[in-house]
Amino acid sequence: MVKPFIKKIQLASLYLFAMAPTLLWASHHTVATVATAVTTQVDAVVKLLNITAYIAGVGFALSGILQFKTHKENPQQVPLSKPIMMILVAACLLFLPTILTIAGNSMFGHGANSAATAGGSKNLSGH
Repeated sequence: MVKPFIKKIQLASLYLFAMAPTLLWASHHTVATVATAVTTQVDAVVKLLNITAYIAGVGFALSGILQFKTHKENPQQVPLSKPIMMILVAACLLFLPTILTIAGNSMFGHGANSAATAGGSKNLSGH
């Protein structure tokens, strides 16, 4: 009977201990600073994904070239579809950052054409 009660007290104290930094952080920040922090983090994640796509694309391209060489040496062991698919995946990964940039600009606007700015919303017609 005492053990479940002690477990609950331990869990509650652990929860409060874990939540204290969050509550302290939240009390000193406004919605604007939180939004700025989130935007900064999203930009960092996008850059990380772009770099990862480029590196993986180059890796798949090199692997596809090596698979072409392996297919030439032994066509029965490595089918031709394998290096072709690797080259296609490499092309998709290399063009992914460009496609995402174009799609993002189409959906959310870019620069003066944006529907919302850091200072608030803006009328698209310029009035």
